[in-house]
Amino acid sequence: MGSLCRPGRIRRRRGQNSLNVELCGGVRHDGAVSTTDNTDTTSRRRGRRPAGQDTRTALVEAARAVFAENGYDGATVRAIATRAGVDAAMVNHWFGSKEGLFAKAVLQLPFDPLELQGEIRRGPDGEIGERIVRTFLTRWDGAGGDVFQALVRSITGHEQAGQVLRSFFQNFFTGLITSIGSDRIPLRTALCASQLVGMGMIRYVAKFEPLVAAEVDTLVAAVAPTVQRYITGEID
Repeated sequence: MGSLCRPGRIRRRRGQNSLNVELCGGVRHDGAVSTTDNTDTTSRRRGRRPAGQDTRTALVEAARAVFAENGYDGATVRAIATRAGVDAAMVNHWFGSKEGLFAKAVLQLPFDPLELQGEIRRGPDGEIGERIVRTFLTRWDGAGGDVFQALVRSITGHEQAGQVLRSFFQNFFTGLITSIGSDRIPLRTALCASQLVGMGMIRYVAKFEPLVAAEVDTLVAAVAPTVQRYITGEID
């Protein structure tokens, strides 16, 4: 009366070396173990991020690109959502508004200014101009480029974008120049910022050739001596 298939029953057939494993729904009755269990599915589920986190990340990345291309005023929620491949309602759902998404994607810098400052301070003071220019170009050529472009393009239409840009360069160069011991720190800070922002504007926003296609080493060799003089040279 009972089922011939008993869960967990394992027996060896007489005269055979193979095991005959009988598990209802888990093993074929010819003795071969079934591969259709839940192990792979469970493993895959554990390795995936929640859908909400995927959506947030996609929106932040898309927003950086759209704000970089169009600035704050020119970017629309629909354009950002389309770039991210999600419904426009997800912007309000996760960030409250375009303003909230801008704050997350652009106003929160994707790197730590103090950590960046620490990296640049490692090395001789006489080569600090080279390290500054190389570090900024490398960051801007990577993921940081979109953030820089978005900030610059949004200055006229979003007051806080200008504040973030000013605050970053003021704090960064003030701390750096103070640690070296140079005088006239506010002026040196402004001069260094003008050099870096100007180079970034031409290369990443206005896209002047041949500056856009120039190699990092070429730009470092051309620009670093000026930045070095602004930091350690004599300023009348």
